[in-house]
Amino acid sequence: MDVLYLLVPLSVILVFAVGAVFWWALNNRQFDDLDEASERLLADDDAPGIKENDRAGENTSQAANRPPS
Repeated sequence: MDVLYLLVPLSVILVFAVGAVFWWALNNRQFDDLDEASERLLADDDAPGIKENDRAGENTSQAANRPPS
């Protein structure tokens, strides 16, 4: 029974700590857009065999012939 004098205040402190962390997360917009990351995984932005330079509008031969800046 004496252990309850320790466990009850510790559990109350733990509840307030979890509540404070949750409140901080809400105020710092941690839960604003939960769907964007999952949609980015599913979106197929790059086609196979296309390099970064090709997607930017220049092929590799143009990039190789351009003088260094």
